[in-house]
Amino acid sequence: MSAEYGNPNQQVDIGMHWLLRIVAALIESIPCAIIRWVIWWALVWNGTGAPLYGTLAGMWWLVYLFLWPLIYGLFFVIYCTVMESSASAATLGKRVMGLKVQMLNGSKAPSNRVLTRNLSKIYWLLFLIDFFIGIATPGPDPRQRYFDRMAGTTVVSVKQAFASVPPPPPPPPPPMA
Repeated sequence: MSAEYGNPNQQVDIGMHWLLRIVAALIESIPCAIIRWVIWWALVWNGTGAPLYGTLAGMWWLVYLFLWPLIYGLFFVIYCTVMESSASAATLGKRVMGLKVQMLNGSKAPSNRVLTRNLSKIYWLLFLIDFFIGIATPGPDPRQRYFDRMAGTTVVSVKQAFASVPPPPPPPPPPMA
């Protein structure tokens, strides 16, 4: 891997890159899930004996297959778009893992492009399709999901995961005798 962090043309260990992205997604899903449960509790149970529960009781399968994931997905799209449009260009999980979102030319991604790359997160099945098409098909950058390609964005390493500074350069080779 190249020592130049954030360069979209750097040589990348693709397996490690996707592993870092998956761990970042798991990290950011924890606070999102807590907030989602609080919102869901307020909407369905409301602490007063379930105002929406009676309405939704006969359609529990519809709620859990479509409504619940859409509520989570909508919140997650908004969260990711706001965080990746900020100065850090990264969600909490991406920051921890040393990743950030940028345009293919290395510039900061504008909000409309960040929204485009995050639209697949609205529903889990769409996101899986986006992920697998991105991995299975060639594109300008192997670090891109399909919606990244549509937006012209990519996710790059800006530092070593869990580190506050980039790793030092490798030592010089030993002198020849």
